[in-house]
Amino acid sequence: MDSSRISLRPFRLTDADDILLWASDVRVTRFIRWDTLTTKEEALSFIKEVCIPQPWYLSICIDDRSIGFLWVIHPAMSDCLQEKVNEAADIGYAIAVEYWGQGIATKALKMAIPQVFNDFPQIVKIIAYAVLENKASHRVLEKAGFHYERSLTLHGDFKEYGNKVVLVVYNLLSTNI
Repeated sequence: MDSSRISLRPFRLTDADDILLWASDVRVTRFIRWDTLTTKEEALSFIKEVCIPQPWYLSICIDDRSIGFLWVIHPAMSDCLQEKVNEAADIGYAIAVEYWGQGIATKALKMAIPQVFNDFPQIVKIIAYAVLENKASHRVLEKAGFHYERSLTLHGDFKEYGNKVVLVVYNLLSTNI
């Protein structure tokens, strides 16, 4: 894949059909925190209510068509699975199955990381979580420069994982870019 075709941009309402192609695929959504979308109306609602209000909820695009999602959550934005200090932010991503294994997620992360540190100068660490079984995501994070930090077992209701899920925590320090 020619990396010049890959871009990150804010979501647009016109992305609904493209989003539905990948966000309706359980192979994509099984490893992320939100439910599989099933209708165009759900995709539009997702764009309007979740993506557009957050400046760091970005569409991963090929030739300006949405093929995935990259998000950054800073403690000032939310309290989801984050260290309770202003020096860290979470990053995550999802990408359409037909683009797996092509380096696109790695490229998207590498594009976003310098901008995250620029937009949030107080951040010294970006944290990413990968489900233990999602070995491909571990490789993406490592190729993007993240380092293993620890494993974390969470208890609760986790879609197909039942009442327990093991996450592998990765981090990237601002001094390492």
